Amino acid sequence: MTKSVPCVSVTYSRNGASTKANAYGMREMQEGAYEKRGEQYLLIKSPPASGKSRALMFIALDKLANQGLKQAIVVVPEKSIGSSFNDEPLTKYGFWSDWTVAPRWNLCNAPGEDGGKVNSVGAFLQSDDKVLVCTHATFRFAVDRFGVEAFDDRLIAVDEFHHVSASADNKLGAHLAEFIARDRIHIVAMTGSYFRGDAEAVLSPHDEARFDSYTYTYYQQLNGYEHLKQLDIGYFFYSGAYADDILAVLNPAEKTIVHIPNVNSRESTKDKIREVEHIIEELGDWQGTDPVTGFQLVTTADGRTLRIADLVDDDLAKRDRVSSALKDPAQKNNRDHVDIIIALGMAKEGFDWIWCEHALTVGYRASLTEIVQIIGRATRDAPGKIRARFTNLIAEPDAAEAAVTEAVNDTLKAIAASLLMEQVLAPRFEFKPKNPTNQATPDFDYGPDGYDPDKCNVGFHEERGVFQIEIKGLTEPKSPEAVRICREDLNEVIASFVQDKPSIERGLFDEELVPEELTQLRLGKIIKAKYPELDDEDQEALRQHAIAALNLTQQAARIAIGDDDQPSANTALIDGVRKFAMDVRELDIDLIDRINPFGEAYSILAKTMSEDSLKQVAAAIAAKRTTLSPEEAKELAVRAVRFKKERGRLPSISSTDAWEKRMAEGAAAFVRFKDEGRYE
Repeated sequence: MTKSVPCVSVTYSRNGASTKANAYGMREMQEGAYEKRGEQYLLIKSPPASGKSRALMFIALDKLANQGLKQAIVVVPEKSIGSSFNDEPLTKYGFWSDWTVAPRWNLCNAPGEDGGKVNSVGAFLQSDDKVLVCTHATFRFAVDRFGVEAFDDRLIAVDEFHHVSASADNKLGAHLAEFIARDRIHIVAMTGSYFRGDAEAVLSPHDEARFDSYTYTYYQQLNGYEHLKQLDIGYFFYSGAYADDILAVLNPAEKTIVHIPNVNSRESTKDKIREVEHIIEELGDWQGTDPVTGFQLVTTADGRTLRIADLVDDDLAKRDRVSSALKDPAQKNNRDHVDIIIALGMAKEGFDWIWCEHALTVGYRASLTEIVQIIGRATRDAPGKIRARFTNLIAEPDAAEAAVTEAVNDTLKAIAASLLMEQVLAPRFEFKPKNPTNQATPDFDYGPDGYDPDKCNVGFHEERGVFQIEIKGLTEPKSPEAVRICREDLNEVIASFVQDKPSIERGLFDEELVPEELTQLRLGKIIKAKYPELDDEDQEALRQHAIAALNLTQQAARIAIGDDDQPSANTALIDGVRKFAMDVRELDIDLIDRINPFGEAYSILAKTMSEDSLKQVAAAIAAKRTTLSPEEAKELAVRAVRFKKERGRLPSISSTDAWEKRMAEGAAAFVRFKDEGRYE
């Protein structure tokens, strides 16, 4: 096992803001969401454990009391999450009403199948009661039976909204589109993920434009904690069976959730029970089972007794006893209740164990949303918990060709996830073009020398967790939708880019790469496909904002971690962005486009993977490299035309500038392909 190198390490200032309550008993995130309570369609994006369930209670109660809505229906993806919406005595903390759900209307607690609970939904719609809680599935069946009209003048609140998508085979997504078209209800959608529906959009662009968003960032939440100060995210490679090597990254002294691999994955030995036994054997001597909780008791070499919860066991009675013991409210604040939880497919969403310090996941997870959820298990604030980490263990490629291809794919996906989590954990970026008339914005800190009208300035707003960065030559978005995407959804754009296999393959392993081929051509093409409704200028503005956010975060992380692989002091990422901006003569968009966005990821990969494996991966990718396609030639020709407009001449094939030379080659190839009739 190679040594641990955190790929992402973010340090926070612990100012306590996100955990303090106002006079109504609302935390910072809930107060911000409540300010938008008058919106008919509201999308709340905020991290796990930030208090979305309670934020919804405040908003729903206001809609019922003051906005003329008859009832509120809360829709959750699975029954276990229904408990998040149990009764809450909100008046005790200063609010003007309590949240109450009559037991018969919390259908997550009711026996029977989802289809059978539809009658209960019908009875609720006819009743004078105010709140019902049910699963996504129950709600889908109810809409199928009663039609969207039956829900007029009601609030539909959809928890864990990323389970929904606009694809034709997602019934809940289709129902929401019908509700929006009828326009007779209010919708509050909530998600702890910043990647809606992963590959599939949650809503059509037309429907999404109807929603007002409230985003509370990971940065705001973690910066506002009292205890947790540092979060590390890393991917590490192993060879052989993972259970043999697991103690190289599993520290028995840390409260840990271990997610073992899905039985169909490459990392699985296909015998999940034996894998759990093996992990337990590696940890120490088994002493039996606690008769009350069902936890496994293991004595370590230093004489400590570990309490291990096994959620993998196929014996339902045993697993239910362990699961119930983990949820025992009397033990919620008992740090010593359990030490390690071993899970397969459980302990992700809606699972609350504040003491968890390490989420250790074996095998690549196909969904970014799932990774955000898993990391969310470790980012609860708890006394004495200063550092938390997420580790993704991935099998190194072996010599067999099929395995190499699969391993390469997993490796690239893990790197993409790491890059994206870095964006999610960083403060938010606001970019503005550098103009002589620009002035300092109130409440932004521009560093020890203050705002300098002759320089590209970097300002930081501590409370809001926002960077304001001036960039020379930056294109500004014009349409309301492009402005919204730049403000709210840059991470969606970056997600599409770093998950694009040709981009990440070339960025990591093509030694002859001209960065602009990725930052301008490839990203430009992705944005055109993702936002075809935007005009060329807005697409270019979006491209520039996205690549600036990605590359500035990468450069800041490089400066923050430094040469010894250890994060520097508090505010490392903030100092890193400011230092990078000061180190270059002038921060302009051309300079940002000339940075390979995957350069830092490669340097970490080179430290964590064995040299032989790295060579294998590089060779597997090099074998797929092709010559310039007609489509790429056309894209380059378009950039060459733009170059001519700006410089008054065409790019030169003999230029010493690699990007200018590449544009010239592309323009020549375009003419050749055109002569050959390769374009329609």
